[in-house]
Amino acid sequence: MSDVNSSAASSSGGSSIRRSSRTRSRKKKKNQLPIGVTLFVLVVAFGIYLGTRNEQLAVFWVTGLAFGYILQRTRFCFTAAMRDPYLTGGTNLTKAVLTAFAITSIGFIAIKYGAYAKGLPIPGQSYIVPVSLATAIGAFIFGVGMVISGGCASGTLMRVGEGFTMQLLSLFFFVVGSLWGAHDFGWWKLNVILSGKAVFLPDVFGWMGAVVIQLLIIALLWIAADKWANRKEKEA
Repeated sequence: MSDVNSSAASSSGGSSIRRSSRTRSRKKKKNQLPIGVTLFVLVVAFGIYLGTRNEQLAVFWVTGLAFGYILQRTRFCFTAAMRDPYLTGGTNLTKAVLTAFAITSIGFIAIKYGAYAKGLPIPGQSYIVPVSLATAIGAFIFGVGMVISGGCASGTLMRVGEGFTMQLLSLFFFVVGSLWGAHDFGWWKLNVILSGKAVFLPDVFGWMGAVVIQLLIIALLWIAADKWANRKEKEA
């Protein structure tokens, strides 16, 4: 009988120790509401200040905040969209990026065609640059850098705002590389970029043909991403 009591006591003591250890391990969460309210007031005040200096600055401020909030909540990252199918087999973000490409393609084509139909200069034509082997090499190097740093430009900025110290290092070298590239861009453009050929799809396939071909390519990539995810799920 004493053995039973002792074992019960030890069992009770052990459970109480585990409960007490769990209780100690739970730290009381700090109330962050005052911090959030303070930051919100500062954000609004700074936006009002920018509006007194220049209305466009206030618009940029609000747009940037909204864009950053959407990025943070959706975890939207171009690097993850290209990386996740190989690492985890997930393609939800890949399909989201492709959907965004499709929507923006329709919007931009509508704007460009509207200007073309009215005989006005087509906006954004200065961004149509030659495509060559240098484009593929540059894309590969940039992709390697994105994977190593753990994020593209948008993902890096988002994670810096979340307090990731590693992304601060990535952001620093991102700025350094951008400034270095801007400094030497003239040489690269003259000796490398201009050696390729600029392609504007409406000039090749017509406006309607360009829309159909671009959306068809995006749709095929979306279907391929969906099939890839289903295949990975079956293998798992």
